[in-house]
Amino acid sequence: MQGEVTAAAAKEKVLFTWSGGKDSAMALYTLKQDPAYDVAALLTTVTRDYDRISMHGVRTALLDRQAASLGLPLEKVFISTTSSNEEYEAAMRSALRRYRMAGVTSVAFGDIFLEDLRKYREDNLSRADMKAIFPVWKRDSSKLARDFIALGFKAKISCIDSHVLGKQFAGREFDDEFLSELPAHVDPCGENGEFHSFVYDGPIFGKRIDCLAGEVILRNGRFFYCDLLPASSSLIA
Repeated sequence: MQGEVTAAAAKEKVLFTWSGGKDSAMALYTLKQDPAYDVAALLTTVTRDYDRISMHGVRTALLDRQAASLGLPLEKVFISTTSSNEEYEAAMRSALRRYRMAGVTSVAFGDIFLEDLRKYREDNLSRADMKAIFPVWKRDSSKLARDFIALGFKAKISCIDSHVLGKQFAGREFDDEFLSELPAHVDPCGENGEFHSFVYDGPIFGKRIDCLAGEVILRNGRFFYCDLLPASSSLIA
């Protein structure tokens, strides 16, 4: 018994940056397999004026359901629609400082291969006396996408970049058919920002988050967002 308590106490506390999408889900799934880590909470950037996950455009009502199904506390970092890098970094520093004081030493990300983004994250965390963890780093993105599906994860496409994909891809299921229709220049995981997703089921969830694909809207003259609606919500009329 004493050995078990000692092992549990030795686990490294990790704050997990949760976007609600498939790469986050695969990174969290991978991290949870490692007994050396204990996920203290999820950290998600939310655009205050829209009340949606930044970049992904998913309603926070669905984000809250994800966190509840994952059984993890959720920390929302709020930014404005016109947020600058300085605003974002200040809001993030404030959140990280609180968790560092609570004994959290690392922050995990779902990044796969963007070297400049990794360095940016590592540099920012070093200023907060924290380190970065990348559970799916350098995994082949094509295999990672297939593994996501094979493991039983389910996701819908919440946002696409119209410079690389057509409007018809927004709101679709992330499945084998979706992958087979992607142009050759589009990364299967959308790692270059080609598309974003919302995961509603999978092996790390206690309960499926039912949702429906609503209206598709073009924002900033470039990004198509599919408004995903909680299936049991009064938002559906």
